[in-house]
Order: sequence, then structure tokens, then C-alpha cells
Amino acid sequence: MSRIIDGGSFKDPSGYVFHDGNDLFRSVNKCYRGNYDQLMQSGLYEALVATKLLVPHTEVEIVASNPENEYKVLLPQRIPFISYPYEWSFSMLKDAALTTLGVMERSLEFEMVLKDANAYNMQFLHGKPIFIDTLSFESYIEGRPWVAYGQFCRHFLAPLALMAYTDVRLSSLLAMNLDGIPLDLASGLLPRRTRIKLGLGLHIHAHARSIARADRADRADRAITAPVISRKFSRMAMKALIDSMKATIQALSWKQPQTAWGDYYANTNYTKAALDNKKKIVREFLARSKNKVVLDLGSNDGTFSRLAAETGCFTLSCDFDPVAVERNYLWIKKTSEQNMLPLIINILNPTPALGWMNEERKSFTERVPRNCTVLALALIHHLSITGNVPFDKIFTWIGSVGNRLIIEFIPKDDSQVLEMLRIRTGTFPDYKIDEFIRSIGQYYHNTENVKLEETKRTLFYNEK
Repeated sequence: MSRIIDGGSFKDPSGYVFHDGNDLFRSVNKCYRGNYDQLMQSGLYEALVATKLLVPHTEVEIVASNPENEYKVLLPQRIPFISYPYEWSFSMLKDAALTTLGVMERSLEFEMVLKDANAYNMQFLHGKPIFIDTLSFESYIEGRPWVAYGQFCRHFLAPLALMAYTDVRLSSLLAMNLDGIPLDLASGLLPRRTRIKLGLGLHIHAHARSIARADRADRADRAITAPVISRKFSRMAMKALIDSMKATIQALSWKQPQTAWGDYYANTNYTKAALDNKKKIVREFLARSKNKVVLDLGSNDGTFSRLAAETGCFTLSCDFDPVAVERNYLWIKKTSEQNMLPLIINILNPTPALGWMNEERKSFTERVPRNCTVLALALIHHLSITGNVPFDKIFTWIGSVGNRLIIEFIPKDDSQVLEMLRIRTGTFPDYKIDEFIRSIGQYYHNTENVKLEETKRTLFYNEK
């Protein structure tokens, strides 16, 4: 076996995640043996898996790479796509936070707690958040405070409060602070009125002041673990803390503004007949592609992502607009859709690789499966005219992530493009269908193109 350790899995002394070909495994180190055995023998593992709070795994027999250190090797259920908290909408992060607290609450019933509570331990599976780090559990010790309290506040509460009270786009601060948003920064950015709110006043503002006092007294270690809690921390106090955190997060809400993309297909120049015709053609093209993964770029409200999900494809529904992604996720929750994952992705500036040696958090481009179908509808004019990206560069990137491409060309005399050109300088002489076809041809073979009814637009189906 050739073990390739995951770039984001080197900091935990309890074990690590590694790849072998297309398979993903988790190695459990002997130093974690007692906690792992308690997790498996106490009934906690079965309880969490049964309620779909923890990703299930099987123990496998594999020759140990380091017999003196390795205790077990696990084969966990595979997550279709690893996403990051700064790519989630408000409700996605909120649901991930509440799920983390649910795991902590259930763990306490089995005499265990979470020693880690970072947002990267959460992923989305079948439309719902699920905890993925099997090595985050440890024995509960009476009187000991929750060591992951500060981490939970930085990773979940601080960004959610900033999104709710200041600006939803501040979730991007998580990308610049991989260990969560510093509480002094969050406290300074939140409006003054949040200081009198019980939960935020305690868990962010007072918490931040406590850390500052501890720093001045050179007691930083204590500030990280339990800045506002006594060292003698009873089980009742632990439960009260969890309840307080849960109530604080449940009370947070985000009033969605109106945007052009949140209700895109309710406010376009498509007639009903044109939209129905577009859906029919896209369905036919999707059936032809036969890929198991669809990447919908610029998905807006998710209308066409849903068509892809209906075929049984796992569909990444990506848009740069937080309102569109939020509404898409709320629709997924309402309908119990299992084949879609909505993400906040700006195609003009996709998520970069971050962390130590730029390997802890992979770029969006690295994570996308290469045998996917790219859906790029009503997108190319935004990249080319608004983003000023030439066709050749657009298809160089698209060609690097998908082996099938369903794309829509919208000519200059389309009303939407005319409106864009009205507020743009320059004539964009290369924005024409002949140049579009030439650029695609460097990476794909065009097998069919269809003119949409009652429009000047054309849909193209292409294969590598």
C-alpha cells in the first residue's frame, strides 16, 4: 500500500487521514486507543451513526506503516465533495454549528466530549451536515471545562453573528483565519447593540475581553481553553453551556436582501416557452453525458442544478451570490433533496489552496472531479464582458475540470448583453460566436448545438 497523507491531516497526534489510489482511510494512533475503544464500546458510535450525526466507518486489516504507533485503520464512508465553511451559506453554517452541539450533547450522555469543535470537522452528505472526525472524542472528566469552547466560538458563533448583524460576506474572514475568526476582531466588527444580547454578550464580547486580560497577564493557554469559565466545571454547568450556545445560535437569523441572482429565472428575458425548451434540451444533454457528477457554474437559484440532481447525478451548484446559495440550500432542506450541494464560489476568483504549504485546504479546482459534466448556462457573457476574461482563458480553466460541457452562448444583440454593454466601455470585438466555437475546439469536440426557441441564444454540447 502506498500511503499519501492528506495535506490537512498532520496536526492531530491521535491519527491521520491518508489516500491509497481512490480509497480514503483514517489511521488511529496507539495514543488514542483508550478514547477510540470507549467511543466504540460505550454505544456512542452506534447512537451517533444511527441518528446520522457521525459518518460511519469499518475497521480494515491493512499492514501498518508504523506498527509501533498504529492501532487501527478505518475505512469511512466517502463524502462526495469536501467543502469548506467559507463556501457555505448562512443556514449551512448555522446547521453545521447546531449539529456540532448535537454531537457534543449526545457524547456527554455516554461520558465523552468533543476535544475539537472546528468547522472543518463538518461536511454535507445527502443535503445535511454530518460530523466526520472520528478522533475528536475523549473521555469526560468531571470538573474539567470544555476545551473546545473557544474553538467553537471562533469557527461558528463569531462568523454567524457577523453574517447576521454586520454583513453576510464577512464569512470570507474564515478563509483568512483557518482557526476561526479571532473574537476581538468579531467583537469590534459587531454593532454595539449585540453587547446587551445575553448569548453574544457572554460568548463573544465578554469572551474577547477575558482573552485580552489573560494575554496581558501572560496566561494565553488558559484563555484558549476556558476564558470565561471556572476550572471547577460541573456536569450541570457543561449542559448549561451547551444549552446557552444552542439558544444563541438558534436566535441568529439573516434577513436576505433582494439580488438579481436570488430569483434569476423569475426576472429574465426568457418566455415560458423558451425556458421550457431550454430545460428540455439540457435534460437531453445531461442524459447523453452519462457522468455521475455535474458542476453547475453560475447556478443562480439552482433551477438547472435540480434538473441534474433529478437524473441521479451528484450536483455541485455554485454561485457567487450568498442569497442565491442560501435559497438553494433552504429549498434542499424543504424538499429533502440528497443529490445537491450548493456552494458560494466566485468563478472569477475560485477558492484558492490555503494553510501550511498551501496544502491544508485544497483549491476548488483541485477538489472538482475530472470526470464531471460542466453546466455553464447564462454564464459566458458575465465572465467575458463583466470579468473581461478572454474565451481562451475561460475554456482553459473549464477544460481542466470537466470532460463534458453543456454551455450557452448569448450573442451581443441579446437584451441582457446589451444592458451589460451599456455600462461597459469598449466594444469587445472578440465576443462573437465564431471565436467562441474556436476557443472551445481547443479542448472539446462539439457534438451538437441547438438554438433556443424564442431567443437568440444557442446551447452547445461538447465532449473531450
